[in-house]
Amino acid sequence: MPKTWFITGASRGFGKEWAIAALERGDTVAATARDPKTLDDLVQQFGDKVLPLRLDVDDRAAVVTAVKDAHDRFGRLDVVVNNAGYGQFGMIEEISEAEARAQFDTNVFGALFVTQAALPYLRAQGSGHFLQVSSIGGISAFPNIGIYNASKWALEAFSQSLAAEVAGFGIKVTIIEPGAYGTDWGGSSAKHATPNPAYDAYREKAAEQRKARAGNPGDPVATRDAVLQVVDAEDPPLRIFFGDAALKIAERDYESRLATWREWQPVSVAAHG
Repeated sequence: MPKTWFITGASRGFGKEWAIAALERGDTVAATARDPKTLDDLVQQFGDKVLPLRLDVDDRAAVVTAVKDAHDRFGRLDVVVNNAGYGQFGMIEEISEAEARAQFDTNVFGALFVTQAALPYLRAQGSGHFLQVSSIGGISAFPNIGIYNASKWALEAFSQSLAAEVAGFGIKVTIIEPGAYGTDWGGSSAKHATPNPAYDAYREKAAEQRKARAGNPGDPVATRDAVLQVVDAEDPPLRIFFGDAALKIAERDYESRLATWREWQPVSVAAHG
C-alpha cells in the first residue's frame, strides 16, 4: 500500500533524498520548507503527488496548520519525518544565549511541535511511523558543536520516551543517527558563534579531529533505499546509524563510559547509604 509522508526540511539534504525515494515508488509526500519555491523541482517532476508547504518549524501554530493541511489533502499520515535542523558551531563559552535558544527552537522544539501535531491523526488511524533525524552527535559529543550535540541528545531523549508511550497505539518511532555525509550541514546552512581567541589553537585541533572522524563522507543518495527499508520493516529499530563510521565512534564512547562507571561503582554504591 502506498504511504503518505510528511517531511520537514525537504528542500535539500536527507529530506529531499527521502522525498524523492518515496515519490519514485508511488508514495505521496507533504514536503515542507521555509521557502516553498525550493520544492518546485519536486512538484514539476511528481505533480500532485507532492504537496509543497511553507513552514518554519519554530512556529507552533504554523506547524499545526501544515500538518492539518497535509492530512486534509491526503487523508492520512503514515511517515512523519522530523528532518529540519541545522548545525551551530562554537565552543560552549562562545555560544550566546540567542544562539543556544535558536538551536533548541529548531532542532528540539520544532521536532516536538511536529510530533505533537501529528500524533492525534496517527492515534486515530492506529498506525504511523515517526522518523526523528538525530546524529552520531546525538549519542556522543564533540568539541566546537556542543550546543548542537545538546539539541540532538534532547531529541533522542524525548523520542525514546515517545516510543514507549505510543507503541500501544500502533505507532512506531525510529531515531536515525547519520555519521558524516556529503550534505550542506557544515556549509551554508550552518551557523557560527563569534570566536574567542583563547580557543584558536584548540579550534584548529578540533577541526582536524572532525575531519578525521568524517573520513570518507557518505553519499546522501545511498540513504534512499535505507530509509525505505526502515519504514517498510514490520519491526523497525528504535535507533539506527546511517553511514559506516558511526558504530565505531559509539563503541569507543560507550566502552569508555562503562569502564568509568565500573571503576567508580564502589563510590556509587557507598553513595546509596
